[in-house]
This record gives sequence, C-alpha cells and structure tokens, in this order.
Amino acid sequence: MVSWQAELENFRARKDAYFRSGRGPLEDVQGFAGLSYFPPDPAWNLQLTVERLPAEVVELPTTTPDQSQRFVSWGAVTLPGGERLTLYAREGDDHPAALFLPFRDATSGKTTYGAGRYLDAPLSGETVRLDFNRAYHPYCAYTPAWTCPLPPAANWLGRAVEAGERLSG
Repeated sequence: MVSWQAELENFRARKDAYFRSGRGPLEDVQGFAGLSYFPPDPAWNLQLTVERLPAEVVELPTTTPDQSQRFVSWGAVTLPGGERLTLYAREGDDHPAALFLPFRDATSGKTTYGAGRYLDAPLSGETVRLDFNRAYHPYCAYTPAWTCPLPPAANWLGRAVEAGERLSG
C-alpha cells in the first residue's frame, strides 16, 4: 500500500513532467525546474460530508473582463473551524466523479496566485476528499492567454492554506 505522502509526491512529479513536456500552460519550458509547493501537510487532507445543494446554474466571473463560465452549485462542505465552501460540477454533469472547488485564502497574492487556486475533489457517495496539498494554480497564473473562473466571495477563506502549489521563491 502506497503511503499518502508517496502518492502526493508521485502526483506532483507527474504534474511537473506534464508541464516540462510543453503540453501545459508554460510558453517556455526551457529551464523549467518544477513547480513550487508547500511541504506536505496531512492536516490539510480532509474527508468531509457533502451537504447537497439544489442544482443551480451559476456564472462565475473570469480573469477575462466581461466573460464568465457556467457551473452548477452541487454541494457545500464545512471545514474544521466552521468555514463553509461551495463545490461545483461542470454544467451538464449530473453524476460527477469529482467536484470543482475554486478558492482564495490568506496566502492569495502573497505566496500563492492572487486570483486564487483550484482543487479537484473526488466524490464518493456523500463524502468528498479535499486534499489541499493538491491545490493548484489555474493556467492563467502562468500566461494571460488563458481565461480562468474566479472563486466566488463565499469561497474566500479567512485563514492561510499553506498546502498545495505556491509561487516560486
């Protein structure tokens, strides 16, 4: 059985290899040494019960002015400490295997991308795995050629999530 940390390190290595291959958002991969990450922290690997929300189509504003992307509010979770986050499904996906969590936190604009980060959360029955160690910067963090949905104000956390991708340096 592979440990959680070994699985996470493998995930990060595969992502770095993908970026290095030139198929990711980087315009210049020469000299790419890998993405920067916070150290793995098992305290940010959460298994939470999802409170199902009425399926409502929402338009999240994007990094491109006057554009939005459509999602369906699918459910909500409450983090330890009481903060609540809304999880989304892609429009038209009635039985998602994973939910989309766009979020901002106290690291946004300091040690992480200012517009926020994303997390893909595997769904199993009524529970979802939020492993913030897998939180990632949207492609628009690397090049303005990409249009990325912005986290809604309801998903702005007041505390720092020092897990997942971070800015280099």
